[in-house]
Amino acid sequence: MADQSTEEKVVDRSLMDNLSEKLHGHHSSSSSDDDDEKPTTISSSINRLFGRQKSVHSLIGGGKAADLVLWRNKQTSASFLVGATVLWILFEGMEYPLLTFVCHVLILSLVILFIWINSAAFLKRSPPHIPEVVISEDTTRHIASELRVEVNRAFSSLHDVASGKDFKKLLLVVAVLYVLSVIGNCCDFLTVVYIGLVTLLTVPVVYEKYENQIDSVVHKVLLKLKEQYKVFDAKVLSKIPRGPLKEKKLS
Repeated sequence: MADQSTEEKVVDRSLMDNLSEKLHGHHSSSSSDDDDEKPTTISSSINRLFGRQKSVHSLIGGGKAADLVLWRNKQTSASFLVGATVLWILFEGMEYPLLTFVCHVLILSLVILFIWINSAAFLKRSPPHIPEVVISEDTTRHIASELRVEVNRAFSSLHDVASGKDFKKLLLVVAVLYVLSVIGNCCDFLTVVYIGLVTLLTVPVVYEKYENQIDSVVHKVLLKLKEQYKVFDAKVLSKIPRGPLKEKKLS
């Protein structure tokens, strides 16, 4: 009996030793894997465009608007793009006035509904169900509140730019306004809106599909621009004579 108990103890110790070795090996391998993954994740986050850490879907704002822009529902996005293209062709290519178009659409819709409802009894068909559209007070308040927040945010940004608090934002706003002025000089407002819609429906989805390749190329381009700026700074900017700095008076 004593021999059996000693043998059982030896077997239990050997099993415990094997388990501990496996656990240590697993921890060491997982820690090494984590160490291998850390540089890749860090480098990938550094190489992202503008140092972003969120996905393209969340940057756009998420929700149904982001789904539309990123073609989550291809039928809806394609219908939106085709509809915008048809409207642009009507207004720009055929020079169809907007007010005339709206009036003709309303006239045609009202006439079709009137004939359909009155002929349903003779044709023994059910008349179309026309839902009653009523905008609630809560919806109006919510829209007004959201609009107020966005307008105040825009005014706050313009105030910061005009007050000279953010020079980078000033340059960005000036560049955007200048580009818009050049585009507006070349084409009218409706064409600018159509170009913006097409860009919004193409650029984000292409970037999301090839974001690794685009981020890599942009990262290399930015590195080359920084190198060129260093050379320009060493050869030109550093040689510009500057006036002597005034020494601060000791209090």
